Amino acid sequence: MLPRERVFAALDFSKPDVVPLEYHPSPAGAYEHGERLRALWERYPGDFGDHRDFPLAKPDPRWIAPDGRYREVRRDEWGVLWQHLIFGVAGHPLERPLDDWSNLVRFAPPPPPAASGREFAAEQQRARAHQRTFFLKSGWISILEVMHALRRFDDVLMDIGADTVEVNRLADLITEHQLGVVHYLLKRGVDAVQFGDDFGAQSTLILSLKTWRRFFQPRYQRLMEPIHRAGKKVFFHTCGRARMLLEDLAGLGVHAIWPQLNVYDEHELAQTCRSLRMAIALHPDRGSLMIGSAPEQVRQAVERLAGVFAVAGGGAWFYIEIDSGFPFESVQALIESVGRLRGL
Repeated sequence: MLPRERVFAALDFSKPDVVPLEYHPSPAGAYEHGERLRALWERYPGDFGDHRDFPLAKPDPRWIAPDGRYREVRRDEWGVLWQHLIFGVAGHPLERPLDDWSNLVRFAPPPPPAASGREFAAEQQRARAHQRTFFLKSGWISILEVMHALRRFDDVLMDIGADTVEVNRLADLITEHQLGVVHYLLKRGVDAVQFGDDFGAQSTLILSLKTWRRFFQPRYQRLMEPIHRAGKKVFFHTCGRARMLLEDLAGLGVHAIWPQLNVYDEHELAQTCRSLRMAIALHPDRGSLMIGSAPEQVRQAVERLAGVFAVAGGGAWFYIEIDSGFPFESVQALIESVGRLRGL
């Protein structure tokens, strides 16, 4: 099978020739491990893209202080001023445009990417070339994450609970922008569109299921409808324990989820996803496992996940993202263990 065919087989719960593999080109891990990591990518290639496209990232010298500490400050397209203290790791907002709701009257989302012109034609060509071999998953379609970048997290949750006019106006503005991104991706070419909003705490949702269905479900439905009409796949990432959402996500037509595995009962999650016909990204724990465990424990975790989620029968793939702080011996154990499962 070509890599793209392999991923489709797993998503459709057919039997792929080997379990698919997705690498995320995290700049933090690439910067920390450099050519050693590139050598592993070359020896154990994935199915979602060509590893040769992954840059060995490094911080811009202008963000390195005289004492050697990293501090990047930048304003994004939404007007949020971010501070990053670890290269390649998500930062924290220093200034949010909508901490004061009175600013909403003057607030406008950024325009979605233009689906026309010379650069767009080049993007279409790159997408077609990618899809001749690899599966093409694109986007990061969020509502909640954008909202709590623009406004304090606890205030956003209280506003949603109170169902204020302002928070609904903001959610509609974000949804309209994200709809433009979806249409851009579909016109450019894509196999799947990735959604991502973290709705789980360590043991349950951060808001009630009733509130989620009232506030988020219809907006996601609007965003996913054109993807379904185009015959493309929908992926959804959510950290924390979001077990209560899985049936609703399946009802929205989500084809695959990327969960935080270490807050679930793995056997229950595997059974649930198979019953819902919703494929799952197997993302080994980036905390205690990859930072605090021995390489042999990493190898055992890979073997356990492969068995629990019955990867030979489809419905799952391995997702590998290397962050800063991962000992190289554990990185090597992770990639080599998945490679052995794939017969490499």
